[in-house]
Amino acid sequence: MRTDEFDMLPMLSRGKHRNPRKGACFMELASFLAGERWSDRPRCTHPLLAHLARLVNDCSSDEARPRLAPLIPSVIGLTSDDPRWNHEIAYLAARRALPVVAEETQRALCVGLLSLDRMLARGDGRTEDQHRPETAAALAEVPLAAAWARDFIAHGIIGPARYHPGPVILDFAVPGIAAACVPDADDRLRDLLTTAIATCEQLRGRAERRDLRPEEWRSVVAPAVVG
Repeated sequence: MRTDEFDMLPMLSRGKHRNPRKGACFMELASFLAGERWSDRPRCTHPLLAHLARLVNDCSSDEARPRLAPLIPSVIGLTSDDPRWNHEIAYLAARRALPVVAEETQRALCVGLLSLDRMLARGDGRTEDQHRPETAAALAEVPLAAAWARDFIAHGIIGPARYHPGPVILDFAVPGIAAACVPDADDRLRDLLTTAIATCEQLRGRAERRDLRPEEWRSVVAPAVVG
């Protein structure tokens, strides 16, 4: 769906909103479309995918944020208890961010990427000491940060993980992309969210994505207008 096919798009804004009259973010409109209680954490979307959508919404510029709106229908009903979803979403974000974020952030993301690569090994049919080609390529782009991360892990500084690293990785990756010295940060953020949605659709086996018809967009725009 092209945004120029419509005469209006939702007025997305940063942060949480108490009710529709105060505005709406990406996931709040998803909750509205899904018929759920108004929330930026609706049950209809995988929690980590929703976290990514909130971050991309908040870190995009005001000019670029409306371009996220056509993606909203795609996240409705896109959820699963399969732990691989958490791995793949975070893995994608780390790889996309690594080439452009600041070096300090690169170090943290390299640690996360190496950890996720191990988590994904069994499902890939490889051993933990065999990297995915995508992992090796990403680390090769940032050799200093990769060497630091390997040394960090080798010295056993990381204790047993109590929680999945996905939310923390996204918290580094998305703001890192937004703050990067690149001219296309907004495009990178939208592409990251688009690819994450496609990845989840592939994991679930959902081949078709439903877009809203022009007349349906009007019902979405209405609650997003600041009153």
